[in-house]
Amino acid sequence: MLKLFYITNNPQIAKIAENSGVDRIFVDMEYIGKELRQPKGMDTVKNHHTIEDVKNIKSAVTKAEVLVRVNPIHEGSKDEIEQTVNAGADVIMLPYWKTPSEVSEFIKYVGGRAKTILLLETDEAAKCVDEVINNGGFDEIYIGLNDLKISQGKKFLFELVCDGTVDELVAKFKAANLTFGFGGVGRVGTEDLLPAENVLAEHYRLGSSMVILSRAFCDTAKTTDLTEIETAFKEGVKNNKDFERMLAEQNEKYFADKHKETAQIIKRIVSE
Repeated sequence: MLKLFYITNNPQIAKIAENSGVDRIFVDMEYIGKELRQPKGMDTVKNHHTIEDVKNIKSAVTKAEVLVRVNPIHEGSKDEIEQTVNAGADVIMLPYWKTPSEVSEFIKYVGGRAKTILLLETDEAAKCVDEVINNGGFDEIYIGLNDLKISQGKKFLFELVCDGTVDELVAKFKAANLTFGFGGVGRVGTEDLLPAENVLAEHYRLGSSMVILSRAFCDTAKTTDLTEIETAFKEGVKNNKDFERMLAEQNEKYFADKHKETAQIIKRIVSE
């Protein structure tokens, strides 16, 4: 089963997600540079969660891990990471890194007091990932398709799943026995641009271990009723996991055929 992440700073929603089978509650403190690299008009979310949010989420959950995305390395990184550790983060994510030295600095600041996960979302990171992997010292790695898509001048984030970009990176992760994930996924059985069924099949084809539940899974900016949110989570997680159980029984031909289908859907999305 894939390890599931959900982004929220609402303790009530965090508890609902945890009770529904979400493994990590994702507190997103990253804001530096996002306005510049994600232009207005793009359908992206720019969170600005705080240390207080980390503390509140940590107090609300009992089983799920608290994952915190800090800012890219900047002059205040040491203090920010120190506060994040002290607030109770179980896992700390470094976004938008471009050099091995930034990764090393991040690892040094965390100092083994929490798990570390690198968010690979720049073309520069992709080009130096061999050195980063060789240096080691981190626990997991995640491919951020949206910013990587922007970095490479692509139109649709899942193009990277079918143009060889993700496959090439994943081959390197597997060779180093790294735990990895990529992108986001909605709910099985709903009408998304790229159906959740296809996204989950790609995770199983590639051997991924984790995925972020996207806004398409449960958009709490649009749905504010906690009963409706709880129903969405319970049904959504169950349906996704049932589909995963089916995927676990499939052979290579199934995944090859599904990959071709996914590529055709993506080609149509890009052309439109």
